[in-house]
Amino acid sequence: MKSALKVIASAALLMTGNLAAAGDVTVSAAASLTNAFKEVAQSFEAKNPGTKILLNFGASGALLQQMAKGAPVDVFASADQETMDLAVKQAMVVSSSRRDFVRNTLVLTVPSDSKLAIKSLKDLTQPGVVKVAIGNPASVPVGRYTQAALEAAKLWPAVSAKAINTQNVRQSLDYVARGEVEAGFVYATDAAVMPDKVKVAFTVPLNEVISYPIAASAGSSNAKEAKSFIDYVLSPAGQTILGKYGFLKP
Repeated sequence: MKSALKVIASAALLMTGNLAAAGDVTVSAAASLTNAFKEVAQSFEAKNPGTKILLNFGASGALLQQMAKGAPVDVFASADQETMDLAVKQAMVVSSSRRDFVRNTLVLTVPSDSKLAIKSLKDLTQPGVVKVAIGNPASVPVGRYTQAALEAAKLWPAVSAKAINTQNVRQSLDYVARGEVEAGFVYATDAAVMPDKVKVAFTVPLNEVISYPIAASAGSSNAKEAKSFIDYVLSPAGQTILGKYGFLKP
């Protein structure tokens, strides 16, 4: 079923590209950017009449796979450096256009009505914690950050045994919000989207910075417009919008 959904998602993006008009910019961005980029796109369009931003959100790794299969993309924004490094290595983006545009933090969230005392990573090993939402480390950056944090604390084997692997960070957030898991690892910006349904138990310590890069696609047919959108994301106006959603300056 999941494989079928991935095929449908890729087909939908290909169809979107085929229907895109001249001057339209297709932006594939990490799921955690959903709310912020929707507003950034609206603001950009208001300042650039005639240019339409077509947004495609998902796990960074999944978006890269779509690009590798020929999905038409003008701008790629990843939630981690590793995925963008792969994009550069595979010549799918213009390396000289690559810029870091925001930072984020990793947090552990629990349902808003949770009574469990979870104040540290070690608390996830208590019997009351049965299921923990963790992005699939193979394709979801938040999952890789989570694995790194748990490995550093020597807790990965114990906690991963309770893992409910998700396809992107927003799916992890949804599981927590619905009370289907006792806890879930997401970005601070995602937790802020549902303050009435989830609460942050604590900020997860990391030995690396969660930095988001953005770059123009090497196969873009709208290079000028793609550059304009990237410049806008990095501009004071774009940064103000991103900051409103909790993202930190690069």
